[in-house]
Formats: sequence, structure tokens, C-alpha cells
Amino acid sequence: MSTPTTKRVRTIYEFIKDHRKQYSVQFMCRVLNVAPSGYYAWLQQPLSNHAQEDARLLRLIQASFTASHGIYGAPRVFLDLREAGETCSKHRVARLMRENNLRALHGFRIRRWSIGKPSVLIPNLLQRQFSVSRPNKAWVTDITYIRTWQGWLYLAVVMDLFSRKIVGWSAGPSIHRELVLDAVLMAVRRRRARGTMIHSDQGTQFGSDAWRRFCRSNHLTPSMSRKGNCWDNAVAEAFFGSLKKERIKKQIYKSRALATADVADYIDTFYNRTRRHSYLAGVSPEQFEAAHKPRRKAVH
Repeated sequence: MSTPTTKRVRTIYEFIKDHRKQYSVQFMCRVLNVAPSGYYAWLQQPLSNHAQEDARLLRLIQASFTASHGIYGAPRVFLDLREAGETCSKHRVARLMRENNLRALHGFRIRRWSIGKPSVLIPNLLQRQFSVSRPNKAWVTDITYIRTWQGWLYLAVVMDLFSRKIVGWSAGPSIHRELVLDAVLMAVRRRRARGTMIHSDQGTQFGSDAWRRFCRSNHLTPSMSRKGNCWDNAVAEAFFGSLKKERIKKQIYKSRALATADVADYIDTFYNRTRRHSYLAGVSPEQFEAAHKPRRKAVH
């Protein structure tokens, strides 16, 4: 980083350059107490090696920031640069982002609820144990809504707690139970899981006989949050917060079809495949699963 003295000398050199047609270089150097040789050397290379390296790094930082749709702060941009082979420090990345006004989007406030009563029909088996040891051990599911000029678009998702990957989702104009069933059915077909716990809130879609029959026929074990307690399903809530902060950004889509296409791009192309997740030590859900995939033993 440039010291105050270095910045002062560079400012003097710039002043001499701007006024050299009015006064002689020798006179200004003598009055401003700098060496003429230093001024002429600066003319050949106005930017220091450090400043040139900052400019090069800034181009890489801007590329990472743009590719993330403006959601990456310095820690995630730093991981992108490190993956590309750069050896700069996290503090340098933070400084360059700060100096060039590259600020990550801030999130929305999460509603806080008082402790509610447990479900009578379906117990809370998850008990906020959001860290699991293997894929398909526990899923969480939830519903949110997205504004369009055609009316609300409802989105149901299913997340695998192991990798935070969205393994199933469904969007539609109504919040009927078919919305949830379609999302879970996508997850079942993709993952071919058996004995998986699936955790939800106490929405009417999850308390019906049809939901319990569906879980039983697909070898899923239902679990349900306490009433009115979003912390029991905080991971799903956090995903919806990221979606709305990073992609939707409080906009109103022209149609449900456009909103659905944008959600699909966010989930399948960005979030699952490339978005760095702080819980996963800075890798995406798909990269995390690939790194933890059991290796087949070689046959001799």
C-alpha cells in the first residue's frame, strides 16, 4: 500500500507535470523540495509496481463481482481469486473493493417469532439439527411468494441439509398442496432417497392426510416445526432471503413465466452450481457434494 509520503511525492510530480509549460522543471523541483531525477523517473513510469498490480487485481475483482450479480463481498471474491491462482491477501481485496465502491448487497431482516406449540399430528424430529453427516439424511421444505403483474407466484423448494443444495422446486399461481408435492416429487426422482426425514412448517399443505400418505409411499419421514416459529426451519428461510436479496431485489416481474424462468436460472445455474456458500467453506453445493462423494475402490 502507498504511504502518505509516497502519495505526497506523486501529487507533487503531477503538479510539476501540469505546470511545466509555465515554470521550469528545475525551479519547481527546487521550490517543492523534490529531486529532478525522481520526477523524470516518474514520468517514465507514473504508476508504481504496486499500483499497477492493484489495477490488474481490480480487473479480476470486478469480473468476480459482476459474475456474482453483485452479491459477493471481499471474502467470496478472495476465494474466486485464490481459486484462479492469485496470491493476494483478503485485506487487499477488501481495500480495493472499498476504494472502488464495490459493495455486496445487504440482506433483509428476518422476522422473529416467539416459541410456538408443537404439532399434534407430526412431531418435530429435526429439532434444529441443521448439520447432517451425509446426503439425503434430512431435507427441509418451505414456500414463499414472488410479486408479478399477473399476481402472486408461489415457490416451493426442497433443500438437502447436507450440502444446502436445492434438490427440488416448483412454482405456480396457487398455494395448493400440489405445489409442495411437485417440488418434493422432483427431489425424490432426482435423489432416489429412502428413509429421508423431510422437515416443514405447520402450513396446511403439510398437515393433511394426503401429505402423510405421500411421505409414506415415497419412504420419507415427516417432521414439523412448532407453530409460528420460523427458527425451526431457519435454513429454508435463509435460502429465500438469499434469493430475494441476490436475484429478485424487490422487483415486480411482468409475468409469472418471466419470474419462473429467473428463479430457475438462479437455483439451477447459479445457486446450486457456482454460488459460494459460507456454510460450505466457500464452495457451491454441487462442488461440496462432488468433494464428499464416496470413491469407488479399484477392482484388481
